[in-house]
Amino acid sequence: MDDRMFFRDRRDAGRRLAMKLAGYRGSKHILVLALPRGGVPVAYEIARSLNAFLDCFIVRKIGAPGNNELAVGAIASGGTRILNDKLITELDIPRTVIDKITQIEAQELDRREELYRRGREYLRIENKTVILVDDGLATGASMTAAVQAIKNQRPKKLIVAVPVASPETLTELGRKVDQTVCLQTPNPFWSVGSWYADFTQTSDQEVQFLLDDAARNWAAA
Repeated sequence: MDDRMFFRDRRDAGRRLAMKLAGYRGSKHILVLALPRGGVPVAYEIARSLNAFLDCFIVRKIGAPGNNELAVGAIASGGTRILNDKLITELDIPRTVIDKITQIEAQELDRREELYRRGREYLRIENKTVILVDDGLATGASMTAAVQAIKNQRPKKLIVAVPVASPETLTELGRKVDQTVCLQTPNPFWSVGSWYADFTQTSDQEVQFLLDDAARNWAAA
């Protein structure tokens, strides 16, 4: 390893990130929103440290045909869709194909909403300080869709917090939100997983457990 920061796992990254957000501890009307699945363990530690409510904000990437890891857009809770029209044109992807992929991803988004929320209602975002969390930013397509969807609900302040990000992506997102908080902007970036010792995929069961535990802790407090 070199002198750049590596994280043991997502919860380790969340604890480190929480220290950078300590100024918000005890503030009223703070809402921590996680992008499932990988953002939930990170956000869980932040919400616990700040004594803030944790909820999920679901985003699904629209992948290019034949290369699902290449995002050409994303959809978010509430029906927001963001498309990279330039990339779609460059790849010569028909709009009917984009619409079909969107429909498939919307079904998965609805499935996760039901699975993770377990009947819990959405909290109002209007006039709240929202800390939007993921485990890292590569292209930023999912986070950009989430940002637009949340801004439509008029938060008082919107903060994007991630352990690691591509410098270019973080700069671009910084123009869309009130504040970005990031521990590491390596160049070259490689990938989000490159900066974690354990980047095992977060399971639906772990997401459920952490969201349920956070809800119980909040109710007890």
